[in-house]
Amino acid sequence: MGRPAGCRTNVHHQGMVARGHARACHRRPRPGGNVVGTSSPDQVGRITAVTVLVEKSVSTPAPSANRTLLAVHALNVSFAVGTGRHKKINHVVKNVSLELSAGRCLAIVGESGSGKSVTARTLVGLPGRNAIVEANQLEVANQDALTLSERAWRQVRGKDIGFILQDALVSLDPLRPVGKEIEEALRLHGWGNSASRRRKAIELLDSVGVPQPDLRSRQRPDELSGGLRQRALIASAIALDPALVIADEPTTALDVTVQAQVLDLLAAMKARGTGIILISHDLSVVSRLADDVAVMRGGAIVEQGPVREVLGNPQHEYTRALLDAVPSAHTKGTPLTKEGRSGIIATSDRARRVRAENAGPVLEARGLGKSYDGLDGIRRKVVHDVSFNLAAGETLGIVGESGSGKSTTAKLALAMLAPDTGEVLLDGEPWSSLSTNQRRPRRRRVTVVYQDPLSSFDPRWNAERILVDALDQRDFTTAQTRRERVAELAGQVGLQVEHLEKHPLQLSGGQRQRLAIARALAPEPEVIVLDEAVSALDVSVQAQVLDLLTNLQSQLGLSYLFISHDLGVIHHMSDRVLVMKDGKAVEQGTADQIFNQPAHPYTQELLASLPRLEINENTTRTIYA
Repeated sequence: MGRPAGCRTNVHHQGMVARGHARACHRRPRPGGNVVGTSSPDQVGRITAVTVLVEKSVSTPAPSANRTLLAVHALNVSFAVGTGRHKKINHVVKNVSLELSAGRCLAIVGESGSGKSVTARTLVGLPGRNAIVEANQLEVANQDALTLSERAWRQVRGKDIGFILQDALVSLDPLRPVGKEIEEALRLHGWGNSASRRRKAIELLDSVGVPQPDLRSRQRPDELSGGLRQRALIASAIALDPALVIADEPTTALDVTVQAQVLDLLAAMKARGTGIILISHDLSVVSRLADDVAVMRGGAIVEQGPVREVLGNPQHEYTRALLDAVPSAHTKGTPLTKEGRSGIIATSDRARRVRAENAGPVLEARGLGKSYDGLDGIRRKVVHDVSFNLAAGETLGIVGESGSGKSTTAKLALAMLAPDTGEVLLDGEPWSSLSTNQRRPRRRRVTVVYQDPLSSFDPRWNAERILVDALDQRDFTTAQTRRERVAELAGQVGLQVEHLEKHPLQLSGGQRQRLAIARALAPEPEVIVLDEAVSALDVSVQAQVLDLLTNLQSQLGLSYLFISHDLGVIHHMSDRVLVMKDGKAVEQGTADQIFNQPAHPYTQELLASLPRLEINENTTRTIYA
């Protein structure tokens, strides 16, 4: 049912902030801070003209592009940790200066821990508990944010500033229809009566491209697709036609085609004169929407300027490293990091395998089908007649959007699920049709790495015990041989000896994924299934893990079944690609064939949705989202 209402992250609504975030997140008003008076609600008629196509004409002229919506100079945000003599001050945002005019988009780019989200929340008065905010200037939507009381902030949020978050399912009230959510945003600012608010909510949903807005307005968030939920969240954020919209990772959780639709919508808002601050770690999204970009690292801005200049000719080494880490910027097999180029990973002589170019497939799926009973009692096929084969030392990428059946296909290949129809063969012998006891001796030959390794680790165990547990005890009968094998596995994946003593929660995201890969290597498999194994990682950490996987495959002759919705990763890693839609394999071929000469309309649609960064008039570089 979602988190309690007082903890939800819906900051569009005055009431939501008053009940929860004012207590949990707001900085305390400065001594002597003035309560800013509330003006009458702005007319919101012009927002109904917003369409999902930037080119479509509108009736209301855009505001002056010279109007400054954001002026930040020397912003510092710190957090007090502990009390008394143990009290420490953590500096999270350091000397940040930003400026934004109407009708423009400023992107703030950075990886986890860069300070970009704290910066965004500070701009809407929600920096967090125990935050210390200092600045020479902090003007947001013509308001001096340094003098605003909490009461004044509640009037500014929604009316002057809209805030769009990443996860609409968490941000929206799970028990309330999305139309009521929008009506509440209007009511809290004294807009209209019940009937007019109802009409306005439907108009707003229509304006952001929600089909059948009257029907959808009566549905709860869990009854909508991810794309429709995000559109409803945007409609709620812009209900009072704010001059400034702050979008914090608004497309991160979306499939590529839905992502393109949301970006078109944000672009249309920008064309109408709305100023947009886009918080993102995704350079492809930034290249598509932003006019200017600020690159953050360690709480500070390391590079700033027009997006074409910064991404087309980066001056700072960190910006260059971010661009180099984008998988699609390189041909298959090209290392993405300095470590990958230096080939630091040692070869395991004992586990070395030679790729058998002309041998039969190590893994083969024939006509796989799988159905489930829905909550309505209707049985639906989630995988329908899917066939593929995987050779030794090869990577087969399976790409598709949410609900395409790709993860169910992975479970069928792992024999975690039994197919209703068809079969899976391992080295030409039955695999999926075996009983659990019959399959157990061969289980070590096929292993898996998941998207979120933390949920698959026992939190009570340290890394060493996790790896020991994955070993075949028949091969390592003494504590000494087990320690040696664990140390070898750690070295193969780039983990240090001291990491083995730590528990999963004490490791970084990249270190946890390395541990997950080491665990998958422990039984010396022939095939590793990677199910969205890098999708939750920052771009530089993702690059390190992809280089690691490439090196391991080269050294050990591993075969990868690589499941992902990330076309850039699929393009970089795969020898062949299988495209799935609605449970069916709609196209299959070499990576070059799929990406350069797609035959199926759905594959063409996927590729057409990809952002492209125009470095100059003569050069266009595709960055796969």
